[in-house]
Amino acid sequence: MNIYETDLTHAVLEKLIFLSEKWEKENSCYGYRANKKEDIDGNRIFLAEENGEIIGYLFGKTDVKANMSSVFPDDVPFFEIAEIYVVPEKRSKGVGRALFDFAAEKVKSEADYIILSTATKNQKAILHFYIDEVGMSFHSARLFKKIR
Repeated sequence: MNIYETDLTHAVLEKLIFLSEKWEKENSCYGYRANKKEDIDGNRIFLAEENGEIIGYLFGKTDVKANMSSVFPDDVPFFEIAEIYVVPEKRSKGVGRALFDFAAEKVKSEADYIILSTATKNQKAILHFYIDEVGMSFHSARLFKKIR
């Protein structure tokens, strides 16, 4: 497996959109919709490739915001992962962790934290991945209960 950072070329954009369409069809996340160019543009892009095929991706960007003090001090730079995706047949094989670790190493000179939000329908698996596998901390949650 090869993990690397890449620019957003036309070929990369086509593949990322194709994979996000595949992800949307899985119906594994609440409200997930396939990406368009504007969803990806301006992000740093990291790819996992095996035998010439992209098997996973991660993209996001570094930012600094105030009013994040419930998570970390104001005006601290962070890298926010917009998406991390691994094709179903390669999940639980270390691809997601390799993408996460590679991106963390690449952005650590510009960000003090990595943050993300998730809308997965399999919260136990995703919390295991992010907390147990990649060492993130749990800071907040937004919970929903349908009442009507």
